[in-house]
Amino acid sequence: MNTGGEQVVDTVGMIGLGNMGGRMARRVDDAGFTVVGHDPVAGRAEAAVAVPAADPVDVARRARVVLLSLPDSHVVEPVVREVLDVAVEGTTIVDLSTASPASTRTLHDEALTRGVRYLDAGISGGAAAAEKGTLTIMAGGDAAALAELETVLAPIAATVHHMGPSGAGHTTKLLNNFLNAVSLAASAEVMVAGRKAGLDLPQLLEVINSSSGVNFATTNRFPAIVRGDYLEGGLTSRLMTKDVALYVDLAGRLGVPTLNAAGPLGCFGLAENLGYGDLISNRVVDALGDVAGGVRVHDQEG
Repeated sequence: MNTGGEQVVDTVGMIGLGNMGGRMARRVDDAGFTVVGHDPVAGRAEAAVAVPAADPVDVARRARVVLLSLPDSHVVEPVVREVLDVAVEGTTIVDLSTASPASTRTLHDEALTRGVRYLDAGISGGAAAAEKGTLTIMAGGDAAALAELETVLAPIAATVHHMGPSGAGHTTKLLNNFLNAVSLAASAEVMVAGRKAGLDLPQLLEVINSSSGVNFATTNRFPAIVRGDYLEGGLTSRLMTKDVALYVDLAGRLGVPTLNAAGPLGCFGLAENLGYGDLISNRVVDALGDVAGGVRVHDQEG
């Protein structure tokens, strides 16, 4: 697989073909690679235009570059260890999941003993960016290994940042996702309050987006939500709660106070308890609206 020190890749494995993994797999396929994919949900490999693989072991036997898009470290760890049992020396595993940096570093060290390179590569941009191939990747691990995968990652990412050694990519992802959770939860609360106060919400957003309260949720999410479009297909409230909990664990390990975590944990936990857990996290605004007396920030369901 090596020519002149550069890794030549024609087959890419993809384990996890859900909202994000499926979109990324299609992008990689469109770029001319053969994608061998596995997901426990029947039909997802075919929907992602991937050659179906029976299990993670099957993927590892057929590809020397294996991408992971899985829910959390509890899922990642057994999958990676299955892959390591059969992976040949020189295989590269790229974990695109949102995972615990401590777990990531453990897996990285285990992979090294097998001659396998392990990169943690958090992604940001959501389903829309995955569809267009404009994700941001924040990676940790061996910089040379990351550079060799430029042609594999180019179809899915507009920018790739090497953040440092193993775990640095997933650490960066948790920091980013925490800010995402805070801004979404707070903006949802403000939109519900604005509706109950009788304000025109598109005009309220126009004011916020030219003022000091501007954030990603007010610029990229709520202009659609107030029209009834929840931008389905992205991170769920259940996964958002998980990401914030991972951030709290990280901050605790670092000795950093987490005084701002209660808000998003409460909001997305509420969304889970009210039945929105497996829907896009933007639906947190409906959970808050339910508690506020059945408020919706749009005039009709989208």
